[in-house]
Amino acid sequence: MYQLAASHFTTARDLLRFAVSRFNEAELTYGHGTHNAHDEAAYLILSALQLPIDTLEPYLDARLLPEEVESVVELIRRRAEDKVPVAYLTNEAWQGEFNFYVDERVLVPRSFIYELLGEPLAPWIEHPELVHRALDLCTGSGCLAIQLASHYPDAEVDAVDISLDALEVAAVNVEHYGLQDRVNLIHTDMFEGIEEKYDLIISNPPYVDAESVEELPEEYLHEPEIALGSGEDGLDATREILRRAPEFLNERGVLLVEIGHNRDMLEECFPSLPFMWMETQSGDGFVFLLTREDIVNAGI
Repeated sequence: MYQLAASHFTTARDLLRFAVSRFNEAELTYGHGTHNAHDEAAYLILSALQLPIDTLEPYLDARLLPEEVESVVELIRRRAEDKVPVAYLTNEAWQGEFNFYVDERVLVPRSFIYELLGEPLAPWIEHPELVHRALDLCTGSGCLAIQLASHYPDAEVDAVDISLDALEVAAVNVEHYGLQDRVNLIHTDMFEGIEEKYDLIISNPPYVDAESVEELPEEYLHEPEIALGSGEDGLDATREILRRAPEFLNERGVLLVEIGHNRDMLEECFPSLPFMWMETQSGDGFVFLLTREDIVNAGI
């Protein structure tokens, strides 16, 4: 089928119709940037053809070179049959206005934390210049560390990951944004070996519980497992962050952590902590904020 398609198609419209049909037929799971077959197909085709990803209509009936058609059809096949996330097929992922290089060494960027940097943190960090040093734990592709550096231009940012493979990807993105002098990539396990203190610590740590890891759709199995699962209840990494964060936060320091769907379990485990649940596009149950004072007073 795919070989026949490559030999007959001539336009992006042909490819779009074919991709939507194949994606629906394959009953794909979405969640790496788009939410349905049409948007997934449009993004894949536009990105693969090096066209603006938000401008489809003018290019639908443009005639394509045979090699362009063949290349895109193969990507459609890999998405439909092998269930490879589009970001890995195009080696690109977007968060807001930022785009990042990604491959299967890192999670596809999708953290809600990027929505909360800057103005949403103003009640706790009144002015951006008050952040002199920031830490991104479990940095992966470096996407949040880079956005930290953008929102807090006076800050030096440490970006930590246990995976050397992930840090190699992060280095590509740090260089792309010219931030080698401000974003420090550190290979370590969580806080081990860290000696600095920070005005802001953020983390999108592994938080999928063991049962859910076993039931993940095929798309997510292309991502590094070490970046997904975190113990039986999904909170091992978060417990470590809460236990040690006060050592590494300045007096008025702020901690911002994403925990997925684990809000109820987290509140049950730490009833004395006054979690501030931050509002994101998907709701207010996915990212919490605590100050150093909150954690110290709770006796964690």
